[in-house]
Amino acid sequence: MSPPAFDARSAHAAGVKRLLESYRAVPPGTSVRLAKPTSNLFRSRAKPNARGLETTGLTSVIAVDPKARTADVGGMCTYENLVAATLPHGLAPLVVPQLKSITLGGAVTGLGIESASFRNGLPHESVLEMDILTGAGEVVTASPTEHEDLYRAFPNSYGTLGYAVRLRIKLEPVSAFVALGHLRFHTLTDLVAAMDQIIASGHLDGDRVDYLDGVVFSADESYLCVGTQTATSGPVSDYTGRQIYYRSIQHEEGITHDRLTIHDYLWRWDTDWFWCSEAFGAQRPRIRRLWPRRYRRSSFYSKLMRYEQRFQIGDRIERRNGRPPRERVVQDVEVPIWRCAEFLDWFLANVPIAPIWLCPLRLQGGGWPLYPIPPQQPYVNVGFWSTVPVGSTEGETNRLIERKVSELQGHKSLYSDSYYSPEEFGELYGGESYRNVKKRYDPNSRLLDLYAKAVQRR
Repeated sequence: MSPPAFDARSAHAAGVKRLLESYRAVPPGTSVRLAKPTSNLFRSRAKPNARGLETTGLTSVIAVDPKARTADVGGMCTYENLVAATLPHGLAPLVVPQLKSITLGGAVTGLGIESASFRNGLPHESVLEMDILTGAGEVVTASPTEHEDLYRAFPNSYGTLGYAVRLRIKLEPVSAFVALGHLRFHTLTDLVAAMDQIIASGHLDGDRVDYLDGVVFSADESYLCVGTQTATSGPVSDYTGRQIYYRSIQHEEGITHDRLTIHDYLWRWDTDWFWCSEAFGAQRPRIRRLWPRRYRRSSFYSKLMRYEQRFQIGDRIERRNGRPPRERVVQDVEVPIWRCAEFLDWFLANVPIAPIWLCPLRLQGGGWPLYPIPPQQPYVNVGFWSTVPVGSTEGETNRLIERKVSELQGHKSLYSDSYYSPEEFGELYGGESYRNVKKRYDPNSRLLDLYAKAVQRR
C-alpha cells in the first residue's frame, strides 16, 4: 500500500467513531441524515427535519494499492480527490462520473455513469466491499460473500438503507492521453446503429475504443464521441479556459479529431456542467473572460442554481415578462438501445430541450434488485437538463417522460423529481426485495423510505 503522507487510516477510523457518536446522540425515534456540504441531487425537497450526522474524516482516499489495483476510499470522498490520488499510479476508477463533486458513496448508492460504462458497467459493479452505517446504527461490511443482501440492494437506494463510510474498489490502468474522434450523423437511426456496432465490437474502423458517449443537437445533427487511450505525447486541447468542449464537437461532415490529457478527458464535461453553464452567462465571451477559472466548475453552478430555486428568481423573471413559470426537467433515463432512436424521435417532437447527452452502458453482472436492468444487454442513458413551460398539472412533462420510458421498457434515475404511484414505483425499484432488506437493516425506520425520499419529499 502507498498511503498519503498523513495517517489516513487513523483519520478515517476517527471519522467513523465521530459518525457513530453523532448517530447515538440522536434521540430514539428521530430520523437521521448525513450532514453533507454539497449535493448532486435535483429533487424538490422540503426543508430537512432529520438530524444531520457528523461526516468529517470520511472524505479522503485511505490507500491506493497499485499492485492489486484497488483503492480504499472514504464514502464521502469526491471523484476529484480520488482521481488525484490514483492517476499518479497510472490508474483510475473503472467508471469516473463526469462531475468532480460526485462522491464515491453517492455514485454507488445513487448510481453514476460515464463513457467507460459501455465496457465497465456502473460504479457499484467495481465495489469489492463496503462498510455501511445501517439504520440500526451498526457499521457492517457488505460484499458478495458477507451481508450480500445489503450489498446487492445498496445501489439505487439513495441512503435509505444506510451510508457507505468506506469502499474498496477496483482500478484499471490508464494512459497519459486520450485521442478523440467526433463522428457527425444526420439521422438518429444511423447514430444508434453505429453506437451498437462499437459496443458489440469494442472497435471503430479497426481501432480500439475505450470511451464512448454522444450528443444530440437536433434530429439531423448528432455526434458520437469515441476515445482511445494512448501514451503517445503531442499537442492537447484545453477546455478549462475560453474554449468550450461541447462546442468543439460540432462540424459539418465526417469525423474530426482532438486530443486531451487523461485528467482533462475525465473532467471535460465539468467545466461547463456539460452545457448548463450557459444559463448563467458563463459561455458569453465577455463574461467568460471575467469569470474566475476556479469558479468554472459544476459545483459552483449548482450552488447558483440552488440559490435561484430558493428565491424563485427564474419564475419572477418569467412573470415580469408576462410568461408562465417553468417546470424543471432534469433527468437521466435508460432505454434499451433498440428503442433509443424511437425515444429520441419522440422526445424531440414533444419536449423542447436540446442538446441531449447519450451514454451507452452494459451491466457486467446481474443481481441488483433496485436497478433491474438485464446484464450484458446494451442500454443508452439519455440525459436532458433544462426547463419547459409549466403544463396544466404539476410535473406534466416529467410525468409524460416517465410514461414513455416505461412504455419502452426503460428505467429512470431517481436523483431528480419523480411522480410514480406507489404500485408502479415498487414494480420498478425493488418492491418486496427492498422492503425485506429495509426491515433487516433499518428495523425502526430511522432512515427515510425510498418512495418517500424519491417521490413524496416535495
